[in-house]
Amino acid sequence: MSATARDFAAQPLPPWRRAVLKVGSSLLAGFEGGGLDPRYAAGLARFIESARERQREVVLVSSGAVAAGRGRIAAGGDGLVLRQALASLGQASLIAFWQQLSSVPVAQVLLTHDDLRNRRRYLNARASLRELLRLGALPVINENDTVAVDELKLGDNDNLAAAVASLVDADLLLIATDIGGLYSGHPQRDPNARPIERVAAVTPELLLAASGGAGALGTGGMRTKLEAAAKAATAGVATALFCGRDNDVVEALARDTLHGTLVSAQNDRLRARKQWLRHAPASGGLRIDAGAANALRVRGASLLPGGVVAVEGEFRRGDVVELRVAEGGEAVGRGLVQYNSAELGRIKGRHSRDIEAVLGFRYGESVVHRDDLVMLGGRAADPHAVDSGGNEPASGPATDEVSQ
Repeated sequence: MSATARDFAAQPLPPWRRAVLKVGSSLLAGFEGGGLDPRYAAGLARFIESARERQREVVLVSSGAVAAGRGRIAAGGDGLVLRQALASLGQASLIAFWQQLSSVPVAQVLLTHDDLRNRRRYLNARASLRELLRLGALPVINENDTVAVDELKLGDNDNLAAAVASLVDADLLLIATDIGGLYSGHPQRDPNARPIERVAAVTPELLLAASGGAGALGTGGMRTKLEAAAKAATAGVATALFCGRDNDVVEALARDTLHGTLVSAQNDRLRARKQWLRHAPASGGLRIDAGAANALRVRGASLLPGGVVAVEGEFRRGDVVELRVAEGGEAVGRGLVQYNSAELGRIKGRHSRDIEAVLGFRYGESVVHRDDLVMLGGRAADPHAVDSGGNEPASGPATDEVSQ
C-alpha cells in the first residue's frame, strides 16, 4: 500500500448489495491533460467485476469527459462554454474507455439537476437505471455538461453521486480519491495530520477544515466529498472514501475491507423510505385480487397489472396509491405507482407483456415496484414461493414491511 493508504487501519464495509462508485477525473486523466489513462481505472473495473461475481450491483459515476475531450483537440482556456464543448467531444471516448475495461455492456446516462427534481424525469431515470441493472449492464453516469448551465448544474460529480445513490436505492456510496481518505489536516503540509477513519456525522466545523483547492483537472476537493457524504447519510447511505490509486486498497474493497474513511449513515434507508410511504397522502387506490395480495405479503413481490382488479380515483405516475383487496376492502399496502390512473384502467388484469401493445409504450412491467412498496402488517417470507397472482417474484431481499 501507499504511505497514505497505510495510515488507515482496516475496517469492515457495511453490508451492501447495490453501490454507487464515483471516480474523479484526477484518477482518469492522462499525463499533461491528454486524454484518459487506464492505470488506476483498471483496478476499479476489476473491483466492479468482482462485485458482479458476488451478485452485487454497481452504478458508476465517472468524471473525465472534459479530460477526454482535451485529448482529442487542442484548446486553451477553461470557460463554461469551452468545458461544455470539450465534454461533448469527450463523452464518446469516456464510454469507450470504460467499455474496454468491462466485460459487460456499458450504458451512458447523462443527468442534470433538473432531471432529479422533476418528478417525471426522476422516475424515468430511476426506471431506466433499474432496467439497465436488470439487464446486467454497467450504467456509467456523468453530469450532462454539454447542456447544463450554472443554475442547473449539480456542481460536481461527488454531489451527483450522492443524488444517484438515493435515486437507485443504493446501500453504499464509494468515492475513489487520490489520497488515503480524510485527515485532521492536509497530509502533505501538516506533519501532525492524522487519519480520520470514521465520521459519525459531517459537521460545519469538519467541512470548514476540509476546505481546500482541487487538482487542475478536478472540480471538487475533500469538501465536496464530505458534502456528498452528508447528503448520502441523510438518505440512509454510508459513504466510503478511499485511495483509488492504490491497487491494494481497491483489492481490499472486494473483500469488504476498507482502508480509508467511513462516513456513517444517519438514518436506516429502508425504514425511512417505508415510513414515508406509509404516511404520505394517497392520491388514489388500486383494488387487487387475493393472489396478488398474498404474493405481496408472502414473497415481497412487485405488483403487476395482472393482479389489479379496479382503479380508484385519479392519479399521476409517481403518486402514492393505497392497495386494497378487492373482496373485503382490506388495506394491504401503499406504494408509488408507475402508471397513471387512465393508463392503469387500460392495462389492469392484463399480462405485463401486453403493456406496450395496449399503451404504445411501457415504463416497466410492474405497476408498483417492490422497492417502492410498504406492506401494512404481515411478514415477507420465502421469495421463491410459487405465485399464481401474476406478480414478479423478489430477486433480492424480500420487501421490508412496517407493522401497524
